[in-house]
Amino acid sequence: MNKQAPSITDDAAALEAAKLELGRKLFAGPCEFIAGAATPESLPPISLPEVAFAGRSNVGKSSLVNALTGRKTLARTSSSPGHTRQLNFFDLGGRLMLVDLPGYGFAQASKGQIAQWTSLAADYLKGRPTLKRVLVLIDARHGVKDKDEETMSSLDKAAASYQIVLTKVDQIKAADCAKAIAAAVAVAAKHGAAHPEVLATSSAKGDGIAELRASLAAFADPAPLR
Repeated sequence: MNKQAPSITDDAAALEAAKLELGRKLFAGPCEFIAGAATPESLPPISLPEVAFAGRSNVGKSSLVNALTGRKTLARTSSSPGHTRQLNFFDLGGRLMLVDLPGYGFAQASKGQIAQWTSLAADYLKGRPTLKRVLVLIDARHGVKDKDEETMSSLDKAAASYQIVLTKVDQIKAADCAKAIAAAVAVAAKHGAAHPEVLATSSAKGDGIAELRASLAAFADPAPLR
């Protein structure tokens, strides 16, 4: 009896499974904090490909970094907006750099401090040649706000590739999540540098984490030969 040839669906499923496994292996490896930059002069030397996490204050950037790497305290989190006040760099297995940016919007800090870290983050996003992707995090409960649109427009002008990632989807109903994704996809379609796919995640429940790992693994340097 002849065996049935694999279908296109089977091939696509196998490819997706392989991507998920590559992402799992990458983020299961060592990840170390290597630098915190509060001024342009303190930015670490250019080396690995970089992926940056941007978003409004308290949107869950540090929590997402922790969820991706499977560590609870790699990136410091806080319930107070504006806790991250510098660019924090994390070396993921010598293959990819994760960059946790200060939040934009309301923060419990002085206007001078906010202006300083906002300017630093903007300069970094416009002028870092190793920056491969910016993840623009959006709270799924609130959707895209004016400040988010401003950031996206700035990234468009800088020709910096970015992707919308919804956070805290565990805190809304499934139907509302679908609406939030559709609304974010519509926003992305209006911006030239935005990736068309929107990912929905929950750092608390793990939703979308494996898929995001797989997506980011595509930017990492190849694994060393054994």
